[in-house]
Amino acid sequence: MAMPVQRPHVGIDVGKFRLDIATDDGGHQSIENTPTAIGEWLDSLGESVRIALEATSHYHLELALEAHRRGHEIFLINGYRLNRYRDSIGTRAKTDAGDARLLLRYLSREIDELRPWTPPGKAYRQLQTLLRRRATLVQVRVALQQSLAGIPTLKASLHRIVAQLKQTDQLIQKHIRQCLKEAGWEADAKRCQAIEGVGPVTAASLTTLFHRGSFRNSDAFIAFLGLDVRVRDSGIKSGKRRLTRQGDPEARRLLYLAAMQAKRQPAWEDFYQRHVARGLAPTQALVALARKLARVAFSLMQKQTDYVPRIPCGET
Repeated sequence: MAMPVQRPHVGIDVGKFRLDIATDDGGHQSIENTPTAIGEWLDSLGESVRIALEATSHYHLELALEAHRRGHEIFLINGYRLNRYRDSIGTRAKTDAGDARLLLRYLSREIDELRPWTPPGKAYRQLQTLLRRRATLVQVRVALQQSLAGIPTLKASLHRIVAQLKQTDQLIQKHIRQCLKEAGWEADAKRCQAIEGVGPVTAASLTTLFHRGSFRNSDAFIAFLGLDVRVRDSGIKSGKRRLTRQGDPEARRLLYLAAMQAKRQPAWEDFYQRHVARGLAPTQALVALARKLARVAFSLMQKQTDYVPRIPCGET
């Protein structure tokens, strides 16, 4: 009986300017993170390989997309898991070359538990880029307002800067709406936006992430958002529950802000107060409400139904 051929494994540490590459024959090389250098390296591979990368903002995308196009199998490794893996094997130094070898080791030993990466569609990439750029814009605007607000001589200048940033924000949101329309996702965004507390940007984020893949149920969608809870119990000890935070941080931020708005609405006020009455801190209750809003949005998009406003307890 013929034995299956093992595909070579490669670990690549991705930086903004360089890629450190470790191969399972003990080899190592460093190349520039440019389309030309990536293409030349891929040309040098004589066969299809499995490549492990750590997702690093957008710096890994050129390599991942081109390697996948050429028939290589790509695995994106979560940075949190990789750090825990490094600690578990007692690695004392962290270097780019060492991280490449660590990725290679992780891929080789955990391959049966990993799922190959599939490229997101064009609409998903465009919308995620716009949403992340808007998040950066909002952070800059808030930082400037907080930093310069107490200086009277800069008040007029600050006003002009903030006005320009708000105008740019409106332009980004216009592009977001256009992308949703071109992708055929406009109806799903409207379904999400009908939920109390969910604004147009949050609705766009939820819609974009929903269309990233096929989710078995709402639990899988919540895990993809990083709103699921990590449980650490041992014996009679019950450890603290913390969010996994595995997904898009901007989506979680938007959902948290949506929960802050929703808790003031009659439809969700009772939900929030019940969780506070159970002993949860306000922040924890808001996270629970954010998770609930995401589940409602998932159900609406999965079933292609319109939102029916909730009736608060005690009302008919």
